[in-house]
Amino acid sequence: MQQTEQKNSGTLFDRDDIKVIDALDRAQLIAFAPYVWEASRLLVDQGILKLVEESRQEGMTIREVAGQVDMSYYGVRILMEAGLGIGLLYRKEDRYFLAKTGHILLNNEMTRVNFEFMRDVCAGGAGALEASIRNSGPEGLKSIGEWPTIYQGLSQFPPRALESWLNFDHFYSDIVFPVALPVIFESRPARVLDIGGNTGKWTLKCLEYDPDVEMGIVDLPGQIGMARENINKAGFEGRVQYYPQDILKEENLLPEGYDVIWMSQFLDCFSDAEIITILKKCHEVAGEHTRIFINETFWDRQRFATSAFTLQMTSLYFTTMANGNSQMYDSRVFSDFIEQAGFEVVHTRDGVGLSHTILELKKK
Repeated sequence: MQQTEQKNSGTLFDRDDIKVIDALDRAQLIAFAPYVWEASRLLVDQGILKLVEESRQEGMTIREVAGQVDMSYYGVRILMEAGLGIGLLYRKEDRYFLAKTGHILLNNEMTRVNFEFMRDVCAGGAGALEASIRNSGPEGLKSIGEWPTIYQGLSQFPPRALESWLNFDHFYSDIVFPVALPVIFESRPARVLDIGGNTGKWTLKCLEYDPDVEMGIVDLPGQIGMARENINKAGFEGRVQYYPQDILKEENLLPEGYDVIWMSQFLDCFSDAEIITILKKCHEVAGEHTRIFINETFWDRQRFATSAFTLQMTSLYFTTMANGNSQMYDSRVFSDFIEQAGFEVVHTRDGVGLSHTILELKKK
């Protein structure tokens, strides 16, 4: 019988109770969205918001800002005036001050990570959304390089794009680790398989947590290379087995003999049919007592609309940049995949980290 530690209310999107005047404001923000993004990006990247922030209670005039940045007075003026409408700045007489939204954009870690991910990874390909949907492929990825999916090209990314991608990925996954580790090691597993190990961060946490555990990592060769380097630097090279492979290829089978199979923010990188295929491969190598854990961010299981919005927008990254056919899933859709693969959910932990759900499965 499934146990659930936190039940989602399911009421985030079942009504339309926004005031008409607020809906009108939101609609205008959408209508001018390309300029909202570009102006906000320049206000950050040109250091304008930072200068205004550092002026604190004194504020700054447009001319004072223009004298300290590499941009014309005209350019600074139109950007700062746009910043008023966007809500990043406010003005008293001729002096500009940082608004609450501007402060969050500059200083809130989650917002900064999201912003830099959009700027360095996604913005150049966002216009290819329709083409990506029609072609079932990441047409926007061409703005960075010529690869079938982002995963083949990740190890070859330009440095800034790679840093922003990793920061985005790790920000949302790393915060789960302190909660997940006691859950995973409650049964004292001798061997843990990390499918989609990426740079090896989870494997490293497991090796540090339990001095006796042996780890296995399954991922593409490029990611395995990064993980191996990080794990060797940490001195754990003798306790890890590496399985470089494309898990979607029919001939590639998962290794047997692991007590725990862990997949963190991995299955959302695949289409519906591909998720079922991967889960069936897990089913083939899982024994009666094998514990399978899936750590995912389901947009319908969020407490706050902003969290759900972030995940729904991240789905568009998967469409345009990652592979053209995956997303952040509705948990009800995902549950059907689990059923089709021959598993049942025995435990659901919501509210893990910022927005995660950890599912524990077992074979039917």
